[in-house]
Amino acid sequence: MPPSPFLAACRGEAVPWTPVWFMRQAGRHLPEYRQLRGEGSILDAARRPDLAAEITLQPVRRYGVDAAVLFSDIIVPVTGFGVDIAPGVGPVVEEPFRSAADLDRLRVEPPPYVAEAARLVAKESPVPLIGFAGGPFTLASYLVEGGPSRSYTTTKALMWGEPRLWGDLVGRLAAIAVASLRAQVEAGASAVQIFESWGGALSPPDYRSYVLPALRSILESLKALDVPRIVFGVCTGELLRLFSEAGADVVGVDWRVPLGVARSRLGPGSVLQGNLDPAACLAPWEVLAQQAEAVLREAGPAGHIFNLGHGVLPATDPAQLSRLVDLVHSQTSSPGTAGPGTAGPGTMARGTGAPTAGDDR
Repeated sequence: MPPSPFLAACRGEAVPWTPVWFMRQAGRHLPEYRQLRGEGSILDAARRPDLAAEITLQPVRRYGVDAAVLFSDIIVPVTGFGVDIAPGVGPVVEEPFRSAADLDRLRVEPPPYVAEAARLVAKESPVPLIGFAGGPFTLASYLVEGGPSRSYTTTKALMWGEPRLWGDLVGRLAAIAVASLRAQVEAGASAVQIFESWGGALSPPDYRSYVLPALRSILESLKALDVPRIVFGVCTGELLRLFSEAGADVVGVDWRVPLGVARSRLGPGSVLQGNLDPAACLAPWEVLAQQAEAVLREAGPAGHIFNLGHGVLPATDPAQLSRLVDLVHSQTSSPGTAGPGTAGPGTMARGTGAPTAGDDR
């Protein structure tokens, strides 16, 4: 594999162009995905390494993105809890977490099919593969609430009311995340992302007290693997400094916080990922181009990986994302750099280059 602008950017090094990939870049917006997956569950597809690998590679071929992200779901490592993904709802838990006895239901060993899918992708992909896992609060919230939540009241009640049990829970989830990410890296993933998607439901003091130790343990456990570690969450503008403090090499930013503001909070040497509003991809191309250019200006010339501020929306036209990748590459290519080229449907990208749970991708 040629030198990767994505990996260079993650390490704060000079790049020939700003690398770009999209959260949920493999999913329902792609006709080839819908045709391949059919009517089956996302979990059924994730359990088939050959199918998961092919789905992972589809957007790499179509868009010429600078990184692939493994097709799976953050809830996969805790499927021993009787977890399923209900269409239009998200993860649902048959018997939610309620007591210390429930800790025994959490198996640390990752399902082998995840690593096998990563191995297949790493053999075929012309760009680096990103492995991922769910963040401690995010996974805990699904297990405690029994499904998606807007208020996280049951989760917070457990966190505040039984802090020792809560600490045991997020500690076990951290161990599960480490085991899963380590297996993905050993299978060929070149970077990892932790989706602390719903961490923004907590205040900074609460996140620091009740969750940060678990997040830090994940990142410190992965340090010896020498791969970039990315942390991302929604509505986490007030937590960005904590993500960096925990050991993140790259901090993902949603669209609510300007990248310039995020950089001022994290320092001039920080590496940021983001942060175009996913809804902009549904607007006319002229509007999308203006929005993307504004993100690039705000990011500055270094320390930036272009991405959306959350996942690709199912209604997104793939042609919009193709043009968006071309725009980012062309607008940021160094003088004398030809750029990575354009990948069309059915062709492998010439570049050198989900997710959050419950979207049924």
